[in-house]
Amino acid sequence: MSQLTIESILQEKRLFHPSAEFSQNAQIKSLKEYQQLYDKASADPEKFWAELAQQELHWFQKWDKILDWQPPFAKWFVNGKINISYNCLDRHLTTWRKNKAALIWEGEPGDSRTLTYAQLHREVCQFANVLKQLGVQKGDRVGIYMPMIPEAAIAMLACARIGAPHTVVFGGFSAEALRDRLIDGEAKVVITADGGYRKDAAVPLKEQVDKALAGGDVTSVENVLVVRRTGQEVQMEPGRDHWWHDLQQSVSADCPAEPMDSEDMLFILYTSGSTGKPKGVVHTTGGYNLYTHMTTKWIFDLQDTDVYWCTADVGWITGHSYIVYGPLSNGATTVMYEGAPRSSNPGCFWDVIEKYGVTVFYTAPTAIRAFIKMGEHLPKARNLSSLRLLGTVGEPINPEAWMWYYRVIGGDRCPIVDTWWQTETGGIMITPLPGAIPTKPGSATRPFPGILADIVDLEGNSVGDNAGGYLIVRHPWPGMMRTVYGDPDRFRRTYWEHIPPQDGKYVYFAGDGARRDKDGYFWVMGRVDDVINVSGHRLGTMEVESALVSHPAVAEAAIVSKPDEVKGEDIVAFVTLEGTYQPSEQLSKELKQHVVKEIGAIARPGEIRFTDALPKTRSGKIMRRLLRNLASGQEVSGDTSTLEDRGVLDKLREGA
Repeated sequence: MSQLTIESILQEKRLFHPSAEFSQNAQIKSLKEYQQLYDKASADPEKFWAELAQQELHWFQKWDKILDWQPPFAKWFVNGKINISYNCLDRHLTTWRKNKAALIWEGEPGDSRTLTYAQLHREVCQFANVLKQLGVQKGDRVGIYMPMIPEAAIAMLACARIGAPHTVVFGGFSAEALRDRLIDGEAKVVITADGGYRKDAAVPLKEQVDKALAGGDVTSVENVLVVRRTGQEVQMEPGRDHWWHDLQQSVSADCPAEPMDSEDMLFILYTSGSTGKPKGVVHTTGGYNLYTHMTTKWIFDLQDTDVYWCTADVGWITGHSYIVYGPLSNGATTVMYEGAPRSSNPGCFWDVIEKYGVTVFYTAPTAIRAFIKMGEHLPKARNLSSLRLLGTVGEPINPEAWMWYYRVIGGDRCPIVDTWWQTETGGIMITPLPGAIPTKPGSATRPFPGILADIVDLEGNSVGDNAGGYLIVRHPWPGMMRTVYGDPDRFRRTYWEHIPPQDGKYVYFAGDGARRDKDGYFWVMGRVDDVINVSGHRLGTMEVESALVSHPAVAEAAIVSKPDEVKGEDIVAFVTLEGTYQPSEQLSKELKQHVVKEIGAIARPGEIRFTDALPKTRSGKIMRRLLRNLASGQEVSGDTSTLEDRGVLDKLREGA
């Protein structure tokens, strides 16, 4: 792991307090109340979480033990029996929420659907019976490769209902990326659609599934279920492929939720590693249910009248935790939008807010920067007065984007919750509680109650105020990942061995650098490894490099990021060609397109730089830190004593 070289030069003095009216009606009403909660949770985390689990969730059977901690493996609510689909649906049916809107969906072409809790429950039960009919049993994995349509959430909840762990793959990933994840997760069934709409185009999803399953590498998949969304023509393989609507009509709407052990696997979600193949992050049932429930309730300050909209895709952890499970467990109304801002309607997000009276809006800094570029006239042409709370997710937000968001979208009245967390943490870890914690533009502020976060040096010692260091968590929490699927050693190495245990106690290392100011506010400074954050999506350099090297022209490639005002970071590829190939604009275009085919459009390099050689250490490691400096137009800094050939660096400088 690299030394921490990120130095924070950001000095932010502005402080924003929630209005007295907001605090008065909030779930957590004051800094004093937050501090009492935080102190109580820190003094006895197990008791804190157990009391909330008892109060907030329905259990079929209470646990024997709150936490079984065999570092780095945690079990929460041991032998407790629970079902997250039951907590998201069934328990609301005995209350007034039965006929409340659970899911409001808006399609990109303008079609829409609203499902009440009773209607969503019925659809989920029917689809759970469809899965059972196809032989899906408790423990079988189900792949989901879907557009942003209600059936994506229905499929997830149906899997959870019968105890079949789902693995959702982002619909923008290529057939090759889908295939790798289906093989690793050993999926028995794949759920997809003919296509989905995105940026004025129909994306052919079924075609990508067919490509992923061609060639016989994916031996585990027995059935493919297809939702008719776009009406585009698709190939249906007899015996294997089935239309969702055909099977959904012929089954019962009665499907009792399976009592699951608290530690039964709920889902695998693949995230890029800084090296090697993607990591299958495993989340289990009880702890994840509790953690997403509490974070949604307190951070988004959920009220019964809220219309809550998280703009993420269900293919990412944000969609799992804060479109589906967290909001529905709380009995909230959650909005799903299929499309994205596009040339035919750059103001579509503001249309959705105006149309449905959205009150809580949660989006990514990269989207906010894109909105700034499009201009204030778009949001100002819509009525956004329904908004009362704003949120950001995916990466640190720069203060000026924060201020624009606060002023233009929030009308100088909506608190902003800037949230720091990861696929691995399951839910939000550091964040303002909006009625309680004054905010500073660019800071995620304080840890959530029960999260014992700290900033340390490489030896694990806490660093002082405003000193850069490594962001860690000192105690297990219910939403934490349990392991890397099929690779517990990788789990241990990646998250638990970089920072040595303190007094024999293991700490979770997040892979991010951060500092803490004198008010105890956390400022996250970005990754300390080679993972690139493009538009809020974490991409491993290894995957993009492997895709490039798979092209016959490429001998070697190194991927780094450079700052980008819209995406946060853009990908720069340094490429060494095979002997007979010559650098050209045409080849550059071809290589970019090749990456799109292998991984997906999200990984397309913004720039390709051809070079005769790459800067390496004597042991053969590429020194990406130096390439990062060059890509960003900065002076090469830091230790270069391990560089094998200084001439390589000079040539790269000349070519820059």
